[in-house]
Amino acid sequence: MSITIEHNDRAESKDEPAKLTVGVRKRVILLGIVAATLTSVLVTQAEIVLSTVRIGYLSLPPAALAMLLIVMVLNAIVKRFLPKASLSTGDILVIYCMCLVSAMVSSHGVVQKLVPLLVIPKYYADNSNNWHGLYDPHIPKQLVPYNVTDGKRQSVVDDYYNSVHIGAHIPWDAWVTPILAWGLLIGLVLFAFLCITTILRKQWVDNEKLSFPLAQIPLDLVGGTSGEGQHPGKSIFTNPALWAGIAIPVVVYALKGLHNLEPTVPDITLTWSPATSITTPPWSAAANGVVFSLSFAAIGLFFLLPTDILLSIWFFYILTRLEVAAASAYNIDLVPMPQFPPPLFVGYQTMGAYIVLALYFAWTGRKHYKMVWEVAIGRRQVDDSNELIPYRVAVWGLIGSVIAAAAWLIWAGMSPWLAILELVMGIFVIGLVMARTTVESGFLMTETTFRPINFYQLFGSLHGLGATNLTLVTFVDSIFMRDQRDLLLCGFMDSAKISDGSTVSRRSFTFALVIGVITAFVVACLLNIYLPYHLGALKMDSWIEQGNSRWTFSDTSAFSGSQVGSSGTGLQMYGGFVIGLAVTIALTVLRSVFFWWPLHPLGYALSGSWGTTQFWFPCLIAYILKAACIRYGGRPLYMNLRPVFLGLVVGEFGMAVLAVVLNLLFHLPVPQFPWG
Repeated sequence: MSITIEHNDRAESKDEPAKLTVGVRKRVILLGIVAATLTSVLVTQAEIVLSTVRIGYLSLPPAALAMLLIVMVLNAIVKRFLPKASLSTGDILVIYCMCLVSAMVSSHGVVQKLVPLLVIPKYYADNSNNWHGLYDPHIPKQLVPYNVTDGKRQSVVDDYYNSVHIGAHIPWDAWVTPILAWGLLIGLVLFAFLCITTILRKQWVDNEKLSFPLAQIPLDLVGGTSGEGQHPGKSIFTNPALWAGIAIPVVVYALKGLHNLEPTVPDITLTWSPATSITTPPWSAAANGVVFSLSFAAIGLFFLLPTDILLSIWFFYILTRLEVAAASAYNIDLVPMPQFPPPLFVGYQTMGAYIVLALYFAWTGRKHYKMVWEVAIGRRQVDDSNELIPYRVAVWGLIGSVIAAAAWLIWAGMSPWLAILELVMGIFVIGLVMARTTVESGFLMTETTFRPINFYQLFGSLHGLGATNLTLVTFVDSIFMRDQRDLLLCGFMDSAKISDGSTVSRRSFTFALVIGVITAFVVACLLNIYLPYHLGALKMDSWIEQGNSRWTFSDTSAFSGSQVGSSGTGLQMYGGFVIGLAVTIALTVLRSVFFWWPLHPLGYALSGSWGTTQFWFPCLIAYILKAACIRYGGRPLYMNLRPVFLGLVVGEFGMAVLAVVLNLLFHLPVPQFPWG
């Protein structure tokens, strides 16, 4: 692709000044494909083979950040000896965004949940659970690699978990059709995300001016024009404060690595659970599942966030634990939220919060969305040449992709109304709110506390859906609704913001993102099929290869009868949902009326999630540090300390990827990381 230069004389608003934009070069795309492939290999090796550190499942994947640093170092060497062959800032950011989406696709975003899911119901079927009878008759033969009409053990499944015999071949042909079939549905959903990103970008970036904290990290490191706290023409790597921040996690994890090699070297404990120490009710119930984790990267990132976001995250998390204590004190049965960590009443509170927030975001951007719709139907003309895709394509593409995805689900056997519920709730409620949590609160892990089917339970029982619906919901929810952690919509939104920091046009970023997604999907699928047949999935990561999908199938099989229906359970569902609606409405109104109101509704929506369980304590530490910094030193002190905390992110994530590389090369043990 040749370089194209255009001058944007008709910027849509004064917030987005006209600038020269260039197209992406062919060699940059080729380098991005190589980098995305390496990212996929590293993520797969770390997460399903080593199974000790997760470098791909965060919203700011350590693998992508490490690849950015590697590209920057190599480019600096090339620039010194062959200046004309070096990459520009925009080139490096394009490659980073390709690695960003590659890490997400290769990890929990897509592939790691897809491949094991397709063999789980056959391998773990036995006479006691009767999965043969419950699931096989309702699974279209094109969607799994085994024969659904044969109730006997099959080598395509058994060899996946136990490895193939020496000299035997991997049954690639059995996997082609199901991977392509599911790939079509995944592609439709990801295209819907791309369309949503185009529609939301101007509203969230230019009109509401959200901070996009995760996008600021690579912009600061590369020196992009949107990087906050940068001195023009001066690299942040010349700042000693950055290296001071990097040194802290480097020293800590170096000592932890030495401890693994030589136990006489003292270990440094970074996580603690109070559940073993607190055994007296009702506080024992509140302490159950609580984790104090000291993640330098999380502290460093959260220090960059507004204090109201920081306060809200840890405050509402502690509030939910107090709710649990109160429920235990009054002998209320703490029914768990199906397939999620919080109790049922907390899960339904957050469901109510999500719905209110989704409607609120639609209301606050109504003028912009009206303009986009008018462009789509031809009533208005605006210059959208520097959006990811044209507005007309985005609107009709979003509608078309959702309709096509619904048609796919209906073809597979799902009821039309259920297909619509799954897609609308999954994309426009859960997806939208989780994307907002990353672009506004910089949260490192996108994870919800409910599925669309839990919303349906407010109106009907699951056992009344029928076996086919329950079977297909199990597959769809396992891929799209559960254990998300790195939602691609978040990666697309951050990439759209990162494009502001370069002269590369957003259309070129779109092309690069699509290539990055396709590259990662192909490479990760090949690896996630090859490695289990080569090593045996039973010897690999137990959560990815067994626990995640198996839990979903086990939960669904339990609804052959009704698990929901007791008055206590119903009260927790309806009561929690109404409370969630009311509290979130109150929080949004208070923030609109009183500028000083300190609590943000996003913190309430996140209160029950696994991500908050992992990161609430670093958030509390960052809040204390930043509040003290602003109070006693003001903005000048904050700007001086900012590189230190940025260094904490670079140091911890860099050490995580280095540990994976050292294990690959020298089989050195990998130290435990708090978020891993």
